[in-house]
Amino acid sequence: MPRSRGRARGMGLDSITLNPVGIVKSQITERNSMPTTGIQAQIIIFSEFSAALERIDEYSHLWILTWLHQASRNTTTVAPVKVNPLSRKFGVFAIRSPARPNPIALTLVKLDRIQGNTLYVTGLDAVNESPVIDIKPYFDHDVVFSPRTPHIAPLKPDLLMKNLLSQAITHHGEICSDLLIAVRMAFIADNRLESTKSPNVKVHVSGSPCLADTLQGLCRARLANPSRFAYNPLGERKQSVWTSGSKRLTLICLQELDIENFCSLSDQEIFNITLEENKT
Repeated sequence: MPRSRGRARGMGLDSITLNPVGIVKSQITERNSMPTTGIQAQIIIFSEFSAALERIDEYSHLWILTWLHQASRNTTTVAPVKVNPLSRKFGVFAIRSPARPNPIALTLVKLDRIQGNTLYVTGLDAVNESPVIDIKPYFDHDVVFSPRTPHIAPLKPDLLMKNLLSQAITHHGEICSDLLIAVRMAFIADNRLESTKSPNVKVHVSGSPCLADTLQGLCRARLANPSRFAYNPLGERKQSVWTSGSKRLTLICLQELDIENFCSLSDQEIFNITLEENKT
């Protein structure tokens, strides 16, 4: 018997009873069909917990805890197969895998609206009929702007693009041309240098506040401690300069983007691209 489990039983914690407070309603019924960015869904709170929803509409985002009823409970190590099946394995306590001893999912969602006992949310990582264990509000102190996490590079480029776009919208709050330009810039830098969130990567941005705001959010770079981000609001053209070690990547924007041409145009059609090796 593992020591920790024996200690828990000695303290009278050999079993825990959880009573669901609600249930998920969505179009996704199988875990394998769940996109990595989550889905729009409804959370129906049971009537006996109606009073627990008082003033919840004052929050824009919520933490949703659900029970992953389709997940395996006999797994301790997994590879992030949805992102990159060739990646090395992680212990389940070191990754957001649904398979784990207690399959509890923690998802940060955007609260779109409330109707009666039903919460309409975006970004939920839970399939249809998943039991909802608890709901907690997202507070300001939940923010860690520049966390340290292992880099898991998506095997498919389109998944990286979708993830970057989702992160950009969450950070910047609206879709505009400069947000789309920033996403394409970060995508190129991620592919030609290394992860833009790496502490080794620095970026200097010229152009609009929207471009700078989105790029800073995507690369999680601070102005100081350490200094990885710089911004010139007076730049006449939209550009970003990325450095990693001896490499220097310069991206100069040649045209505006919209949702229609965001994915259809090639990198060369959007940017003047220069990748140099610093000799100093």
